[in-house]
Amino acid sequence: MRAARPAARILLVDSRGRTLLFRFTPADRPPLWCTPGGAVDPGESYAAAARRELWEEVGLDRDCGPEVARRIVDFRTFEGVEVTADERYFRIDIDHFDVAPGALTELERTLLVGHRWFSRNEIAAHDEVIYPADLIALLDATEPPPRDDAHV
Repeated sequence: MRAARPAARILLVDSRGRTLLFRFTPADRPPLWCTPGGAVDPGESYAAAARRELWEEVGLDRDCGPEVARRIVDFRTFEGVEVTADERYFRIDIDHFDVAPGALTELERTLLVGHRWFSRNEIAAHDEVIYPADLIALLDATEPPPRDDAHV
């Protein structure tokens, strides 16, 4: 039986349309890239977890806004636990931000070996695994509407 794992994930997109991904190198599988985020702590809301994860992994302390997508997926965690994850996604569009993690866990300090801002073309062409596998579709589905600055 798989353990339930509620998780908050962040789609952090800069003004050039690039998405922030982190590269992890677990010992028991090939390297992989994924969006910032992680497990919801007991008693914590998804929104609070998104804000905490954003601070811990990216160094940005701000409200992540409303949930924009949900995904249920089975996988094995870095600790080797088989889980069914209930992932809630939050999207933040920013001008630019220099990543400076605020409080990585010991496991993250061991396995997290870098970060990179990826364009959609780079995501599509990348030769290492990227999670979620449907990241481009998720970005398209959560794209904010264009601003009409003429009426401001």
